[in-house]
Amino acid sequence: MNICVFLSAADLDDRYTVPAREFAELLGRGGHTLVWGGSESGLMKVVADGVQESGGRLVGMSVDFLAAKARTNADEMVIAKDLAERKALLLEKSDAIVIMVGGTGTLDEATEILELKKHGKHTKPVVLLNTAGFYDGLRQQFQRMEDEGFLPLPLTELVFFAKDAVGALAYLEESAGLL
Repeated sequence: MNICVFLSAADLDDRYTVPAREFAELLGRGGHTLVWGGSESGLMKVVADGVQESGGRLVGMSVDFLAAKARTNADEMVIAKDLAERKALLLEKSDAIVIMVGGTGTLDEATEILELKKHGKHTKPVVLLNTAGFYDGLRQQFQRMEDEGFLPLPLTELVFFAKDAVGALAYLEESAGLL
């Protein structure tokens, strides 16, 4: 399965890197392909290293102004002209999406993917990996949106909140009929 992961390119502490590495190793051992932003820095590097070292493939989607930070030994690397094209390519090349910890770029990617799903532009499973409770506030906001009628379908049909790597991958594999 080609699994797109949205995540930070920042260097983060063990609260975030250890679970990210665990998820990456599960992907690689499972024979999955990581489809990601292509960066050779921060958490993006941690995940790419883990997937590659565990036998998985790497498909990177960088963007022209970040091309100098792109991983050089990915199985495939595409340089998009801008962020909009990059997001479209990430979605196109993936069978499922995982949202890990990140900043405004990750949040932008997450909300666009969920908006597209809400409007039926894709039906791919989306998992929010809630490492160390990072997305507790966002989950609460999404729940309020659902409760107050802002979402045209149940939150559970848009996104699955996983507490850990094992739960995230199990949900994706079940959604894909691999379990």
